[in-house]
Amino acid sequence: MPAFDLPLTELERHRPDIAEPAGFDAFWRSTLEEAGRAEPLVSVREVETGLRLTRTWDVTFRGFAGDPVRAWFSRPAGAGATHSLPAVVEFAGYGRGRGLPHERLTWVNAGYAQLLMDNRGQGDQYGCGGDTPDPHTGAPGGPGVMTRGLRAPEDFYYRRLITDAVRAVTAVRGLPGVDPARVVAAGNSQGGGLALAVAGLVPDLAALLVTAPLLCGIRRALDLTDAAPYGEIATYLSVHRDAERDARRTLSFVEGVSFALRARAPAHFGVGLRDTVCPPSGAYAAFNRYGERSGTTPRKEIHAYPFNGHEGGDAVQVRRQLLWLRAVLDGRGGGTCAPSSGPGRVTP
Repeated sequence: MPAFDLPLTELERHRPDIAEPAGFDAFWRSTLEEAGRAEPLVSVREVETGLRLTRTWDVTFRGFAGDPVRAWFSRPAGAGATHSLPAVVEFAGYGRGRGLPHERLTWVNAGYAQLLMDNRGQGDQYGCGGDTPDPHTGAPGGPGVMTRGLRAPEDFYYRRLITDAVRAVTAVRGLPGVDPARVVAAGNSQGGGLALAVAGLVPDLAALLVTAPLLCGIRRALDLTDAAPYGEIATYLSVHRDAERDARRTLSFVEGVSFALRARAPAHFGVGLRDTVCPPSGAYAAFNRYGERSGTTPRKEIHAYPFNGHEGGDAVQVRRQLLWLRAVLDGRGGGTCAPSSGPGRVTP
């Protein structure tokens, strides 16, 4: 698939105005306050995985409405129990669950603690499944989660999943051997959209790693692509022809650019310019406007891959994330600075 979105020179200047709904901040403040009334951790149980260099715990924490959410918590086996490590909270892509604990160990191998959150009501499309049901399925929509409760923000699936993601950060800070001041949000695709939402809702996050984020530049994405999961919205609206106005209002409450505006953490982005699943203009809109309303100038950089699609830079991008994150957490590349630009749209 050839490049189909804006040319790179225009993407680098793409700073769209976002039709932000009245009450956006109040909506998320009240949602998170309600979820925060319950203690986050429910259970933490070590499991045998057959891995000698990694220890893993099966964690259950309370997410949206106090619902139990499952996660894998892993640490390098050689790290002392009292040694506090930075923690990477990783969010999985659309249709995936947490799978099996040995599937995703990049951050543990880099020396970090890692919490891999399950996606409520997902896990049946890729990987090795999930373990967290979504009990709030009364609102119409489906069959994919992208349209569940789409007519009202209070009922929308992503209100619940984003709340789970924020609560995952709270939960990992209460686990033994984690440095609560050095918690990182990371994810690709849907996971990238969740990580970006967390960055906008958790003001003291240490860093953000996001590739090919879903839920960014949603209005433009709906005009550009029929690929799932955006295509699920188009299909839904082709049947429910009277729902477009309500659907667009609901989606404005989970717009990634709105979260990016409020984010403060140092951020590392990646994007494939041939991505027809999450069009690159969404990632650039979030990147270009990142931190504008935070009262700071967060350090940020973005890496574009002209011949890659939704996989982005794949292992090359992960290598860049590893090196960048080590520098940020070691204090050699974090904090805030005045923006500047250079080759590859890296903003130091």
